[in-house]
Amino acid sequence: IRQELGSLHGIPLFKSFIEGWPQVKAFQARPDDLLISTYPKSGTTWLSEIMDMIYHDGDVEKCRRDAIYNRVPFLEMKVSKGPSGVEQLENTPSPRLVKTHLPVQLLPTSFWEKDCKIIYMARNPKDVVISYYYFHHMAKIHPDPGTKAEFLENFMAGKVAYGSWYDHVRGWWEKKQEKMLYLFYEDMKKDPRREVQKILHFLGKELAEGTVERILHHTSFQEMKKNPAANYETMLPTMMDHSVSPFLRKGISGDWKNHFTVAQNERFNQHYQEHMAGSDLHFQMEV
Repeated sequence: IRQELGSLHGIPLFKSFIEGWPQVKAFQARPDDLLISTYPKSGTTWLSEIMDMIYHDGDVEKCRRDAIYNRVPFLEMKVSKGPSGVEQLENTPSPRLVKTHLPVQLLPTSFWEKDCKIIYMARNPKDVVISYYYFHHMAKIHPDPGTKAEFLENFMAGKVAYGSWYDHVRGWWEKKQEKMLYLFYEDMKKDPRREVQKILHFLGKELAEGTVERILHHTSFQEMKKNPAANYETMLPTMMDHSVSPFLRKGISGDWKNHFTVAQNERFNQHYQEHMAGSDLHFQMEV
């Protein structure tokens, strides 16, 4: 089922997703929708699990009611078998959590018109590219990633699904306003309690200390890795082959150091400086 990428308004995307684009573009957000937006491999599932836990006041059993991809439907998802993300969302009662990887310029306008709250999570690009490489091997919708060196070149050139990491993180950063919370994966690794409190403040919600403790425990990497409702093991092996690489692989910051050569790192640093020039957006490459 590996797909070649097509182009949607200049953004590389799976052809099946492009076929479903008219429905996504016309999607009607509800005012109490909360959008979770990320570039792929930036802690999307982690943030989704945290949000579902917050929405259910730390009730672990309720958060095991279904797989995470059904609890937080993926807006632009469209494959031949099963309902599309839009169809899933239309059947989801409010308040809905919605997941997207779309760059800011492609977000359906109804999210802005309905003044929906948005949480964006960004992760440093060196860890993203390594995680994305392994994900291409196990998630069979992606084109063949080639060698690690080839994939790194494609990533730097923005020739991967969802395009340029730089454009994505900067686009959302420049759009941020009071209805948007911009989080960093590295901050979440360093001090998850502080980041969860930030989310609660953003939602105007208060939870008892014990509830926050439970959320932090349940959404730790170790707990999520063994939780079938969070770790994608319920996906058909034809879609995701966990024997190749687990969906929740390492969940650490700085793993890129185990993969980049010195030359690749120097080249990447140069490329990063050029593409982030003039932006007040800064990333920690390790924690």
